[in-house]
Amino acid sequence: PAMARPRFTAPTAAEAELLLLQKQALAEEEAAKTKRELLTRFLQEKLSREEQSSKCGLHKVCTAWRSAQRKAKDQELRQDIEILSQTFARVMDCKDGVIEALVRELEEAEEQQSRALSSHLHLMDQLLHLQRCRLGYLEEGFSAQVGALKAEFEAERCGISGGEGKW
Repeated sequence: PAMARPRFTAPTAAEAELLLLQKQALAEEEAAKTKRELLTRFLQEKLSREEQSSKCGLHKVCTAWRSAQRKAKDQELRQDIEILSQTFARVMDCKDGVIEALVRELEEAEEQQSRALSSHLHLMDQLLHLQRCRLGYLEEGFSAQVGALKAEFEAERCGISGGEGKW
């Protein structure tokens, strides 16, 4: 009969100590687990902040780089514009010089043409005067010949009319 019923005995001091150690180990494990979770959460938040900070820093670096590139390009373009402006001014000065030379040549050519025309008109006037004089001499010669022929004709006619009685 004594075997039929299990006996519950009070825990011994060793068992109680073992249970206490197990409870402490379990509590320490729970504390360590909580600590790991807190540490993990802290590290994840820190990583997230670092990533954000890194993105922000990268954005700032890119912005500064672009600004430096823009400034360099701006300076380069300004130098190019200055060089082109100076080149344009030299080309314009050269073309202005050519235009002024052409204007002088045109004025000289017009003056020369005016002198040539004046000389030509003067020579034409002289030629016309010479031809008029020649024509006047020819007319005088012609009139003299006509007068001589008329006189000869009259003389012959008078000779013929006065000699009619002789025939």
